[in-house]
Amino acid sequence: MHKTPRLLNDAKMQEFIRNGYITLQTDLPAEFHRETYQRIEKVFESEGNPGNNVLPRIPSIQQILDEPTIHGALQSILGPNYYLHPHRHCHFNPAGSEGQNMHKDSWSKRHHRVRWAMAFYYPQDTPVELGPTGIIPGSQYHNSKPSDDLPGEVPLTGSAGTVVLVHYDLWHRAMPNLSQDRRYMVKFLFTRLAEPDGPSWDTAGDAWPQDNDLRQPLWQSMWDWHRGNTSPLANGGDIAALREAREATALQAAYRLDERAIPALIELLADETDTVRMNAGYALNAIGKAAVPALIEACGDSDTSLRAQAADALGDLGRQATAASSALINLLTDRSDAVRRNAIDALGIITNIPATATALAPNLTDNDEWVRRNAALALLRLGPQAAPATTHLVTALNSDNRYVSAKAAQTLKRINTPEAQDILMNYLFTARWCPKTSAASRY
Repeated sequence: MHKTPRLLNDAKMQEFIRNGYITLQTDLPAEFHRETYQRIEKVFESEGNPGNNVLPRIPSIQQILDEPTIHGALQSILGPNYYLHPHRHCHFNPAGSEGQNMHKDSWSKRHHRVRWAMAFYYPQDTPVELGPTGIIPGSQYHNSKPSDDLPGEVPLTGSAGTVVLVHYDLWHRAMPNLSQDRRYMVKFLFTRLAEPDGPSWDTAGDAWPQDNDLRQPLWQSMWDWHRGNTSPLANGGDIAALREAREATALQAAYRLDERAIPALIELLADETDTVRMNAGYALNAIGKAAVPALIEACGDSDTSLRAQAADALGDLGRQATAASSALINLLTDRSDAVRRNAIDALGIITNIPATATALAPNLTDNDEWVRRNAALALLRLGPQAAPATTHLVTALNSDNRYVSAKAAQTLKRINTPEAQDILMNYLFTARWCPKTSAASRY
């Protein structure tokens, strides 16, 4: 049960927007973290890594996520209705390991606006010698592996009970474990369920502080979005700079272009270079509502890549793109898996028209796994308005994909009709995981 949240202030939100992470500490006693560490060790030694079942296997870890500081920070960043995704994992870094290469995780498309975040929890003191997670601050906005544009690697060290919240797209890795001890870190994934219509943190109404960093327009745009303000900056950028190898320069240009650049940006959405396509999407995102008509037209283009990128850009515009709902619904039967995936994701973010749930429901059984996953998440974001999809959601409870099933269950909870609640409770009692049952204690 969540306690009263301890929200972030303006300075902490600005720190997260700049760096892509904030480090927090729970109020739980040291004994709690020692016991959690011991329980994790016991599970690993007797059963191996429990994967997504780490939370039901060790239910006390939920207390970490319910802590006022952690819950408040998540609410500040993702809004009050954030969702604890069913994917969670205990990362084990053995003694003497060489660590990992820098990478981004691959559960969502690359977006600057924060709709996905992760939490890293250390149940033991984690100095740099123990191989903590290493990150590159500010790298969440970079498509390519960061170079000289950003500072070097920062180890996320901390005492037992440290929790680090990170932007989903932050470049990170497990660092080498130079000690003789094991290092555990429990990772949780969260997603936003509603677009911001105002600050969700403890704000004093501060303006974004000005400096000379090339990423200033980007930071300002993110700050405005979190505050529910989607007005474009429109202060003149160079579209040719979207091809710059130095990403800070390309990002500055993307967030300074105005609506005069829309036709050229639409063409760049089909560019042969991934980075250029993404930069064009960021620019259209920053321009805002003025880009919607051209993106709607692009949804009907014969170029599959352009249709997919247009649908993705409309989704990233959020509520500004409500006028695109019909065009996106038309893409739900597109021959391209990528187009359907992006259109579904966009519909879950931008629209609440009555036809959406009915249109999305058949995609829960699509042949493409990510189409099914996106459909389940889109319906979850619709909440009570997903009620027309109840019959399909009941079928999805027994999906062979664990994430489709989990999201279908959560959607029935949000629909909250007597019928949906009865279906959900019957399913949960059948599917209930017993955290006390294990290979060593079967009954």
